[in-house]
Amino acid sequence: MTLSLQEVSDRLELQELVIDYATAIDEQDYSALDKIFTEDAYIDYTAMGGIEGDLPSIKQFLRQAMPVFPAYQHLNANQKVVIDGDTATGKVMCLNPMVVPTAEGEQVMFLGLWYIDEYRRTEQGWRISRRAERKSFSHNVPREMAGV
Repeated sequence: MTLSLQEVSDRLELQELVIDYATAIDEQDYSALDKIFTEDAYIDYTAMGGIEGDLPSIKQFLRQAMPVFPAYQHLNANQKVVIDGDTATGKVMCLNPMVVPTAEGEQVMFLGLWYIDEYRRTEQGWRISRRAERKSFSHNVPREMAGV
C-alpha cells in the first residue's frame, strides 16, 4: 500500500492525538483535553464503569474519579485508522494497569480495552469527535470494584 504525503501526515497526527490523550489522562492534565477533543465531542466510558457525556461532564468526572487511584498508565497500541477526507474512524488498543487502594493496602488491577473513535479535521488540526470504550478484559479487580 502506497500512501501519499498527506495520508502519512494524517496518520502521524492521529497517532500523536491518541498519545496526547493518554498523556493528559496519566498526568491529570484535563485542560489538555480541550486540544484533543472537538467542542461537541461525545465520550462514553460506561463499558469500564464510568460515565458518558460531553467534554465538560467527562472532565469533571475525571477530576473526581482518577485521584482515587495512586498510580496508573494508559499504554496504547495497535491503532487502526481509516481516513476519509476530513473525517476518520479508529480502533485503538489500550492496556491500563491501575493501583487500587484496598483494605489490605494496594493491588494492581489490569484493564484491557479498545477505544472506538471518530476523528474530525478542524482548523486547529485533527480532534477526537467521539470516543467509546469497549471492554476486552479485566484482571485482579478488587471485589469493591467488581463491575469494572
